[in-house]
Amino acid sequence: MHLGPNELLQRLKPLFLENFEKFPELGAAVSIWQDGKPIVDLYGGFQDARRQKPWSKDALVLIWSATKGIGSACALHALQEHKIDIDRRVAEFWPEFAQAGKEKITVAQLLSHQAGLCALDRRVEFLDHVAVIRALEAQHPLWPPGTAHGYHARTFGFLLDELVRRIAGKTLSDYWQEIFAQPLNLDLWIGLPEKENPRVATIYAAKSGKPPEPKQFYLDLVTPGTLARKTFTSPYGLQAISAMNTPAIRAKSIISFGGIGSAAALAKFYSMLANGGKLEGQTFFSEGTIAWMTTALADGIDRVFQIPTAFSAGFMKDARNTMPRIFGPSPTAFGHPGAGGSHAFADPANGIAFAYVMNQMEQSLLPNKKSLRLVDAIYG
Repeated sequence: MHLGPNELLQRLKPLFLENFEKFPELGAAVSIWQDGKPIVDLYGGFQDARRQKPWSKDALVLIWSATKGIGSACALHALQEHKIDIDRRVAEFWPEFAQAGKEKITVAQLLSHQAGLCALDRRVEFLDHVAVIRALEAQHPLWPPGTAHGYHARTFGFLLDELVRRIAGKTLSDYWQEIFAQPLNLDLWIGLPEKENPRVATIYAAKSGKPPEPKQFYLDLVTPGTLARKTFTSPYGLQAISAMNTPAIRAKSIISFGGIGSAAALAKFYSMLANGGKLEGQTFFSEGTIAWMTTALADGIDRVFQIPTAFSAGFMKDARNTMPRIFGPSPTAFGHPGAGGSHAFADPANGIAFAYVMNQMEQSLLPNKKSLRLVDAIYG
C-alpha cells in the first residue's frame, strides 16, 4: 500500500486534534514515515500542566518502555557485528550468568522474555547497576526457561545492557549514540545530556479512574507478593513518576524505561527498520537480523500480563488471533509501546513506521485509543 501524504493528513489530523478534546491529552506528537521518508508529522498541546509552554516541533519527552525497542536493536546489532547467532547461550559471553540453573538459557530466550528473570529475589536498588547485575547472576529462573514467557518490565534493560557490554565492550547507551543516534542524527537519548533539559516536556502520572483491562493484572500490580507486583518493583526505586522529571534521573542510562526523544526521531529509527535496515545511504542491519525482529519467538499467555502477548528478539508483536491489533494488520510488524500511551513500530511489508509520544499518561501499560485510532486510520 502507498500512502498519499495529503490524504493521510486529512484522515489523521481531526483524530489527533480530537485526542485533546475528547481524551485527556495534554501534549503529544505523532510521526509517520513510509519508504524512508517522513509523510506526516503532527504535534500539539502543551509541555506543562499549567499550559504555559506549547509543544514545539523539537520537544522531547520520556518514552518509557518504548526504550526497550531501541535497546534491543543495539543488542541485535552487537550480535550481528560479532557474528553471534541468537541460539548461542548467554553464559558463553557472560560466564557469571550461568549460576542458579541458567547455564542453558539462550540469547533468543533472553531477548523474548522467556528466561524467567522478570523479578528478583534479592532486594537491590534500581540505580545500583553492579548490585542489579550480581542479583541477576544469582537469580534462579522463575519458570523453566523456554517453557513460557512473561514481560521483564524492569530487569530487561539490565540484561540487554550487560549483553552489549560483554560483546561490544561498551555501555548500551554509548552504543546507541555511536551506531544509530549520531549517524542518523536522531533526537533520542538514553541518558539525556544536561543541555537538552529545557526542551523536555514534563511527564504526568495517570489520573485515577476505572482500572483498565485486564482487571486481574492491574489488581495484581498493587497486591504484594504477586508476580506482577514483584516484576514492576524489582529492582526497587524510581516508582514515582515525578522522579523521572528530574535532570539527575534523566541523565541516567535507564534502558528499560528511560529513553527521551521526539516522535520524529523514534519514527525515523523505525523507518530504517521498516526499510530493510537501510536509511540515508547507510546499512545498519542484514536481512537475517531484520528477520530476528519480525519473527515471533514467544506467543501465548504472558505470565506477567496474564493476556496473550508475543515477542520476537527484543520486540513486541501482536499475539496470534488477538484483537485489537496494536501494530496494524501486517503479520511482520513489530515495535514496542511505552507505559501511559507512547507507541512505536515498523511495518516492513508496507515500509511504514509509526511513533506517538505524549506527556499525560493514562493508566494502561499497553497502547490506548489515542494512538490506536491513528494506527487504524493509516490502514483505513
